[in-house]
Amino acid sequence: MVSRIFHHWFARKVFLETKRNLQPDKIQLNKTYGVQQSCTFHNESPPLRPILTTSYVHGTSNIPLIGKTVGQCLEETTNKFPDREAAVFVWEGIRKTYAEFNKEVDTLAAGLLAIGLMKGDRLGVWGPNSYGWLLFQFATAKAGIILVTINPAYQSQELENALRKVGCKALVFPNEFKTQKYYELLMNVCPEVEQSSAGGINSARLPELRTVIMLDNRQPGTFHLDEVMLAGSTSYVQQLQELQKTMSFDDPINIQFTSGTSGMPKAVILTHFTMLNNAALAGFRLGYNWRVTRICLLAPMYHCFGTVLGCMTMPIFGSTIVYSSPSFDGRAALEAISKEKCTSICGTPTMFIEMLSQPDISKFDLSSLQTGIISASPVPKEIFKKVMTEMHCHELTVAYGITETSGVTFLGFPFEDLERKIETVGYILPHIQAKVVDTSTGHVAPLNTSGEIYIRGYCVMLGYWGDLEKTKEAIAPDGWYKTGDLGTMDEYGYLRIVGRCSDMIIRGGQNIYPAEIEQFLHKHPKIQEAQVVGVKDKRMGEEVCACLRLNEGQVVTTDEIKSVCKGQLSHFKIPKYVVTVNSYPMTTSGKIQKYLLKKEMEKHLGL
Repeated sequence: MVSRIFHHWFARKVFLETKRNLQPDKIQLNKTYGVQQSCTFHNESPPLRPILTTSYVHGTSNIPLIGKTVGQCLEETTNKFPDREAAVFVWEGIRKTYAEFNKEVDTLAAGLLAIGLMKGDRLGVWGPNSYGWLLFQFATAKAGIILVTINPAYQSQELENALRKVGCKALVFPNEFKTQKYYELLMNVCPEVEQSSAGGINSARLPELRTVIMLDNRQPGTFHLDEVMLAGSTSYVQQLQELQKTMSFDDPINIQFTSGTSGMPKAVILTHFTMLNNAALAGFRLGYNWRVTRICLLAPMYHCFGTVLGCMTMPIFGSTIVYSSPSFDGRAALEAISKEKCTSICGTPTMFIEMLSQPDISKFDLSSLQTGIISASPVPKEIFKKVMTEMHCHELTVAYGITETSGVTFLGFPFEDLERKIETVGYILPHIQAKVVDTSTGHVAPLNTSGEIYIRGYCVMLGYWGDLEKTKEAIAPDGWYKTGDLGTMDEYGYLRIVGRCSDMIIRGGQNIYPAEIEQFLHKHPKIQEAQVVGVKDKRMGEEVCACLRLNEGQVVTTDEIKSVCKGQLSHFKIPKYVVTVNSYPMTTSGKIQKYLLKKEMEKHLGL
């Protein structure tokens, strides 16, 4: 107990000292960010002593929630930092200041109104990261249009399902990216586009789709982005200004499809309020309010990680966001961090593993890195340590959150003892409640006892678009959202993730959590990455299968892995099967699709 309190006290001392060193003009910061958003009044820190008796925690704060729209926040930030860089897209050679960016956002928003889109219409963006993508995110928010983020890897059938589900009136995409030829894929489900006038599509299979906008090469039946920008005449600019008076921070701003790691994606509805506040409260914890921040965003723009923790920091903190490549590339990311002097980095464990595996990583100057977030799947301890040491990101934090809760709900502190950083996903964010529920009784679980994680607060989605039944299943009448994730909560309020309810392996009646085995296997010097799934077994119901990516030139046997596990893991947790793989089935946001991996292993093993 004394040791734990000392660690927290020391971390807090370092935190305050660092803020003083990096904050030479506190008075100016107060003028810039407002009294209630200055570091003088926001002194959140890790709890010094036990605060819980059961697995329920409520994040308190002296910072009020933001009751503004994205457009209002962007205008305010532009007025404060007109000449600061808002966005850098390295491979496109694009750099925009806040003044330039906000002007182009207004121009595009007026153009969207000019071509017939209205408040409440849905517009889908389908493609990799790009400056055009970012423009549409903010222009739709200003015009009251709901942005639908569509996975750039979607094929024709998946696209049709997404557009029909939410009734998209407009669709935006580039001509192609890698093997994806977007116009051709659309033609498979909407052949009418080729013979249509721009804005006049009448499709049998996509009855609500009217408009297609190309980001680059214009195709038959489509608008080019430049045409839409030019369409925003003075009258439509005035219409846009009048529209701002009718907008509420509770209006829907975004529909995001869940990643599909466990089945068919669902359409999550988020608002100005949920997205802005989640970005704000996570940013305050990371210190974005008391240091000038340049964020290297590794997460894709269509994913909640990228749209909220990345892009929404712009209108809140005046952060500069840096995208290194249209889709993740480890080497390009290292180059961007070095050349653009990024101070923060946000990505998934797989992305960090890829960067760390670059043979010449030591040649890159990563000394500008201070903080960042690693999230979206369980974080191997050894990888976390390497990011702190080899990438010099000493204030790295782990986060936990899901699309349905607008992003992050638990987040570590930048200045925290290493044990907390490595073993947990952090502490509850302000204005959010969380509890761990015993799935057998429905009651709040005792401390340090596994159960399903429930979340309640401003961050919870409005619901699933067009699916009232699934919404009722996910959100209880009293407002608690059931995450489907398993975790434990300790007496300090820190959360540990055990796994997904659907990922849990039941072997002969014993509950096995893959994350525990994965963490252990990651310590093995030959193993680069480990994923554990349950596979069919006639006798036991399920058996443990370890799917391993090995370091270059390494070989392991099943007996070798079993020997390493013996005496370290309970006998029923030791993998019966060990399979080496080159890759895992993944979503484009970097999440491993375990339900597909399970199927692959059962087929491979002849089960």
